[in-house]
Parts: sequence; structure tokens; C-alpha cells
Amino acid sequence: MTKKLSFSYSKMGMYKECPQKYKFRYIHMLPEQPKYYFAFGSALHEVMEYVYNPQNAAFPTMEQALAFFKKHWDSTSFDQKGYATMKKEMLGYEEGCRIIRAYYGKHGSSLVHPLSVEMKSTLDMDGLSLISILDRIDYLGEGRVKILDYKTGKTIQREPDQLMMYQKVAESSPAVLNLVQALDPSVTQIKVEQMCFYHLPSLQELSFERSSDKEMYEFWQRVLGVADDIRAGKFEPTPSESKCRWCDYRNICPVFTGKEYDGPSGWGAKNPAPVSAPEQMPKSDEEVLSEKIDRLGEITAEEKKLRQEIVALMNQLGYQRQYATKYQAELKTSKKLTFADRQKVVDFLRKAHLLQKTLVPTQSRIEALLSDSSVDENLKAQLLALGQEEKIEDIEISEAN
Repeated sequence: MTKKLSFSYSKMGMYKECPQKYKFRYIHMLPEQPKYYFAFGSALHEVMEYVYNPQNAAFPTMEQALAFFKKHWDSTSFDQKGYATMKKEMLGYEEGCRIIRAYYGKHGSSLVHPLSVEMKSTLDMDGLSLISILDRIDYLGEGRVKILDYKTGKTIQREPDQLMMYQKVAESSPAVLNLVQALDPSVTQIKVEQMCFYHLPSLQELSFERSSDKEMYEFWQRVLGVADDIRAGKFEPTPSESKCRWCDYRNICPVFTGKEYDGPSGWGAKNPAPVSAPEQMPKSDEEVLSEKIDRLGEITAEEKKLRQEIVALMNQLGYQRQYATKYQAELKTSKKLTFADRQKVVDFLRKAHLLQKTLVPTQSRIEALLSDSSVDENLKAQLLALGQEEKIEDIEISEAN
């Protein structure tokens, strides 16, 4: 009998990201380096499990939840969590405390016991041993359930495969059915009525409709396809700058070494440096200059796009400052005065005998009049009324201390 393949949404996600990375992690069983965002998320998941544990008759107070969080947080060192410094770990702890206090402020008076919390399900089907952890299941009556998944990252977005995996597991798992039948013995089938992502940092809950039978069939075919590729030993790397830059297996990956990793007792255990690139003809100064100009243009365009995306996300999350691994971003707001009807402004300046002050009535010169102490305040007010204030938002990036 063929051994069932141990499978999960996270394993499928890693294989889709890079089959070679999957091989390092789950075939060679090489652990990844600790990541601070995993440690932070795990700690808050532990708190939510503690708060909503159905075995407890009474809900813990906010002070008890904070004490539980501190005990869990202090059980590992800053480097074990993946933080670069103790100061950054402390900032993570303070953010966790802020989230817990805010959560109790919003939900503390209306806590209700769910059907289950952090339910680990192992489901054997179609040659897979499907492992899932469902953060929270609420019972809605008549066999209907709500699946809620806590998110602690900087952003929250729909992840269709993850939602469909939840739906597949919850509606197929005998363990979920047994929990419901303990409350409602007449139920013979589970239906996922709601699926939600709850973003703890912003206290936002995003609900999604259940997937149709057609969508679920297509999703499951994708799952089985990934499983077949894994069984067939298809582990070709799929390199890209964004993925490879932070990969823990970069120093033993054949993309960078030119050699296949052959296990902890072979060549790979020596962690060699990447193979040097073949020698090339030296470039002329003009070629170097042209490349740098093109590169600067690309960086400038990418920076502008990235700034806009960061501003949008910080506004969405209600953040004024956010700390990353090496840098911090602070939201800065300024105002810009624009004049749509240029002729109307010129006519006003001429009538007010201010045109000579501007020489040429450009945007900056007109704005300079508004801070000129020799210009009458009443005239400033009339000039200001001809324009429109535009809110300008940007970010200031600096090294995180």
C-alpha cells in the first residue's frame, strides 16, 4: 500500500513558491532560520487560544491575557524569535500588548465561546494525509459553521487557496462533525457558511463567500497536481530576485553553487560560497554610465510606486510609523496649493497690484506671495480662495535603531 503524502496548505504554498526550497525543507528536513514575524504571530495566536478556550467556564480578563502573553513571549530570547536586537524584540512585545488591549476594548464585553480553537485536523483522502489547523470555528446552527483565521502581518488580503483548503477540511473532517453533533445530534453534514480573516493589528474582519462546487473541484485538482509533482520528484528551482534574496537555503542551492545538494554528510554540508561568474570583457566608461542612468531611472520609478503602496497600506492600517527589519517608515503629510484657472489668478494679481512681485506667475511664486509679510492679509485670503489645497502624503525612511 502506497504511503500517504503528508500535505498542508503551507507545504503547497512553499512548493508553488519554489520546488527546490520545498525539497530542502521537507525532503532534506533542513530547518529555516527563525523569523520574527512568525514568532510574533504565534504568540498572538496563543493568546487568542487562551482567551477563547471552550474548556474555560469564564473568559480571562485583559490583565490575565497580557500576563499570559508576557509569559509566552519571555520563554524565548530575542534571537530565538528571529529579532535582530533586543530593542526590536521589545517593540514587538509592545505592539503585541497594544493589540491585546485594543482587542479587549472592542470585544471584551461580547466574548462568546466558539466551537473550537486551534483545532488540528488530520484528514486522509485521495492519497494525502491532509494536516490543517483551524484557528477558530464558530457554530451558527443547523450544521453551519464559521471559520475564522487570525492574521498578524502588515497586510491582509484574500488567499483563495487557503480559504478553499479550510472549506474542504471543515466539510470533510469527521472531527468537526463530531464536535457539532455533540451540540446538535441531528446534524449529518457540515456546511461552511462563512470564512473570515481577522487582522489583529487593525481589528478588521474580512468575510468571504464559500466557494462553489466548480471552484472546489478545480482547487482540489490543483492540490492533487502539486502532490503528484512532489511524488514524482519534480524539484526544479524557480529563482527570482525577490524570492532568492531572503532564502535561507541560498548558500546550498544549485542555482548559486552549480552543484546539487547531496545531504548533510556530503558536499552541501560545507556550505560553499557561490560559484564565481565567468570572466567578461571590461565595459567602457560610456557603457557603465548608460547602465547607471537606466538603473537610476528604474529605481526612481520603482521607488515612487513603492512609496505610494506603503502610504496606502499605512493609511489602511491606521499606522503613523511602522518598523521593519532594518528600517522604519513614518507617514508625513503636507499640503500643496494648486490653481486650476491660471487666467483668473493673473487677473486678480494685476488688479491687486501684485503681478510685479511674481515677475512670472508660476506656481511657486504665487505660493510665495502667501508667506510675504508685505502683502495684505485680506489679499492673501482672496488669493488663497482661488486655489485648491491638495493633500500630499509621503513617507520618511530611516534606519530602525
